Amino acid sequence: MSIEVRPHGRVGAEILGIDLADFDDAALAVVRAAFAEHGVVFFRDQTLSEADHIAFARRIGPININRFFAAHPRFPEIALVVKDAHQKDNIGGGWHTDHSYDAVPALGSILVARELPEAGGATSFASMYAAYEGLPGALREQLDHAEAVHSARHVFGSKTGAYAAASDAGGDRIGNAAAADVLEDVIHPVIITHPLSSKRALYVNPAFTTRIVGLSDEASRALLEEVYTHCMNPAFHSTFAWQPGSIALWDNRATWHLAHNDYHGQRRNPIRHPCLFPLSKVLNRHITG
Repeated sequence: MSIEVRPHGRVGAEILGIDLADFDDAALAVVRAAFAEHGVVFFRDQTLSEADHIAFARRIGPININRFFAAHPRFPEIALVVKDAHQKDNIGGGWHTDHSYDAVPALGSILVARELPEAGGATSFASMYAAYEGLPGALREQLDHAEAVHSARHVFGSKTGAYAAASDAGGDRIGNAAAADVLEDVIHPVIITHPLSSKRALYVNPAFTTRIVGLSDEASRALLEEVYTHCMNPAFHSTFAWQPGSIALWDNRATWHLAHNDYHGQRRNPIRHPCLFPLSKVLNRHITG
């Protein structure tokens, strides 16, 4: 069966005709090209073991082990994003981009479906390519040379962290506030140029971006709210419904994502590498890898 890349709604593409446990360099080149072009690629009917999952990730690039998520007990490279039947809050239930709080952010993430609820538990993706292209001219001009602060303490820290204060996703699912407390906030361009696709994309997100450099707190909040409202336009979104054997590989430079929390009383257990193949530096308004 030949490999087929099929667009998936408004965001992303499904790649058919590939076995991620056993594929050659030509197939890898197809995956890389679709990943750069679409921002997120989906695979169905895969049978990856945890070792296969890690091997696939390493075909793409090096793995950076997550500091805040619970790790798989036998495969520390794999972070768990479990929600059990008795728990109220899921992990990743708001729009975000993984690891933008790092000086060298995560290029991408791989999520593998393991245990799924009978219904619900989908993941939505937003294209930051499309969001950039849809910016009104005046707003685009305002953002073109702007920079923003990104923070882990804002979410994971002991004093102000959202999980520490108000969510049952903390504890044995998300922790290590001590690491967040000493992690310095970082500054990234608000608009980046993707090093593979050469497309421009917005690089701020509601979870980890705290303010725009050089603006007052009030002006910064107002501008970020305007940008987020724009990015939340459904015209830039698509939703992926998980099935057994489903896998998503998304580009943190080009997308936001949100895990739906609509399956209360059921267990959902996908596992992933949330911090995959780190980028080298933020240079010349590009995030390069």
